[in-house]
Amino acid sequence: MENEHQHHDHSSNNMEHPKHSAIDHSKYNDENSHEKMNHKKEEHGGHSRSEHEGHTIEGFKKRFWISIVFTIPILILSPMIQHFLGLKEALRFNGDIYALFALSSFVFFYGGYPFLKGLFDELKNKLPGMMTLIALAISVAYFYSSAVVFGVKGEVFFWELATLIDIMLLGHWIEMKSVMGASKALEELAKLMPDEAHKIDDAGNVAEVHVSELKHKDKLLIKPGEKIPADGKIYEGKTSINEAMITGESKPVSKKEGDEVIGGSINGEGSIKIEVEKTGDETFLSQIVKLVKEAQESKSKTQDLANRAAFWLTIVAITAGALTMLVWLVFTGESFNFALARTVTVMVIACPHALGLAVPLVVAVSTALSAKSGLLIRNRTAFEEARNIQAIIFDKTGTLTKGEFGVTETFSFDNNYDEKEILKYAATVESESEHPIAQGIGRSSEDKYQLKEFNSIPGKGAEGKVNGKDVKVVSPGYLEENKIEIKEKEKIEKLSGQGKTVVFVLIDNNLTGAIALADIIREESKEAIKQLKELGIKPMMLTGDNKQVAKWVADELGLDDYFAEVLPDKKAEKVKEVQNRRLIVAMIGDGVNDAPALAQADVGIAIGAGTDVAVESADIILVKNNPKDVVSLIKFSRATYKKMIQNLIWATGYNIIAIPLAAGVLYSAGIVLSPALGAVLMSASTIIVSINAKLLKV
Repeated sequence: MENEHQHHDHSSNNMEHPKHSAIDHSKYNDENSHEKMNHKKEEHGGHSRSEHEGHTIEGFKKRFWISIVFTIPILILSPMIQHFLGLKEALRFNGDIYALFALSSFVFFYGGYPFLKGLFDELKNKLPGMMTLIALAISVAYFYSSAVVFGVKGEVFFWELATLIDIMLLGHWIEMKSVMGASKALEELAKLMPDEAHKIDDAGNVAEVHVSELKHKDKLLIKPGEKIPADGKIYEGKTSINEAMITGESKPVSKKEGDEVIGGSINGEGSIKIEVEKTGDETFLSQIVKLVKEAQESKSKTQDLANRAAFWLTIVAITAGALTMLVWLVFTGESFNFALARTVTVMVIACPHALGLAVPLVVAVSTALSAKSGLLIRNRTAFEEARNIQAIIFDKTGTLTKGEFGVTETFSFDNNYDEKEILKYAATVESESEHPIAQGIGRSSEDKYQLKEFNSIPGKGAEGKVNGKDVKVVSPGYLEENKIEIKEKEKIEKLSGQGKTVVFVLIDNNLTGAIALADIIREESKEAIKQLKELGIKPMMLTGDNKQVAKWVADELGLDDYFAEVLPDKKAEKVKEVQNRRLIVAMIGDGVNDAPALAQADVGIAIGAGTDVAVESADIILVKNNPKDVVSLIKFSRATYKKMIQNLIWATGYNIIAIPLAAGVLYSAGIVLSPALGAVLMSASTIIVSINAKLLKV
């Protein structure tokens, strides 16, 4: 049965199937890369073989329809159906029982093949599961009915056998379509990368080349509306780029010379030229695909629970089937046929099919959704643990703050100039300087005057002619050296006490104003901290900056605690210190000098990874440099876990009612479940679990 469905254990987090698997990253840019999929058999925790391994959606579809065609004459030839329709005499002919046997044998061996093979696979691996139950149920029905055909006294179960196999094939077909719908997100990511690129040679000529031919330092032309074929840096032109499918950023991002671009994103209105920096499996998109695949395959605590539950449910079902047979034969005096029908139904309805799908489908859906939203999960267990986080430690620079100087306050000491005018004069002078503080002032005012005679004052500041006036932007040292008295000294000292840098503006040698600068707190940080507190989580901060700066940031954001003047190699110790308070701790940093702390935390989160997603020490990577994504992550973790538990409860809970009904406890009330109806209920539970997983939202 080559290329047909062998058995995929839904308890596996790996949603791989022969024609619809994850991308082979090593051949990501090869020709026809969208079709080149790497398909391998994965071993995993609960069941060592995958229940659908070796089978395809088309394989199940084909078996289902062919079995349906053969089931129609089986129903027509079945004595019970003939009696029900009142056509017993009209449909009987010599040898009809043998025709019924032949047709049923075909359905048993052809339609039932996936389940029979699954029985041998599960027993070989000493892990009996749902395939064992289905195979036992159809085998008991088939061989008993065959014995009746050839002389044993009793009734045949061929129509129940055929309809049971049909329904089970239909259930597996629908289930595989659901699973593949989630896993195809990986293929969709791969399709983001274009096949062709416009390469610019040394002479400036443009030629069409395949993306697999691109190398580092190649120069490419990207026309308006085209997909960017590789990660690189713009060296000419400006545009806006839609990165929504990659980073989750809904608005187009403005890009100019020197800015980085991501392969797979869509160029906007401008024509740009880029220099290739990453190709093949180095690219951001390829790394995302790899991380999503790793997340689907990584071990999950909830999955282990599902695996154990599936195993024990199998044992319970076999035991319940044996007890059902025993009770009906020994204690009620019913016929063997009746007892057998009850036993077969019990074993069918108790199949942990929905249980096997409960967690893996949620895993597949959640990893696909999270990747689209810029939340890259590397470790499933850590992602599940995120719902229990009690404290979050943020790295300050580049995480809660922008990591660059910016103006926080401006003061005027002269009634002839307001704060806005002073900042405009200072920004004009500093626009020519390369110093980080000067650049911070320069960025603070878009509106500038014309600057003449710019001159740097070494170690003290800068000066120039603005509107015919001599304007200086200087340090406190310059004032002290030139014996210029600082005005509003207490206010200035308070700002310095917060760790801010204060510079002074002199216009025509008169002290006109002062400007305070600091590492700017991100606008999103305040909202993120507020939302975390609403979730009952303690926000904290870790920084190498001095205590004054740390206190100012902590007070501004309303943090519960902070650690200042911490060297990079001591950050992990601080995380451990918070863990010793018996708190489940997440560490959030940029993934560069925070690696030990990220590894020490219960959940390590790298934020703002941008185009560098290969952060080995982090469990979860947030693509956008936005602290609010941490809140989204925690809420999504909680929602995902809730879906898993809902599915587990449904997949196991319905058996509490279904197994006794299948055994015939309400027989005296006229309620009896046939094997076929048992299969319908079991398949319905699988479909409900699938739909519930699909309702998951970020």
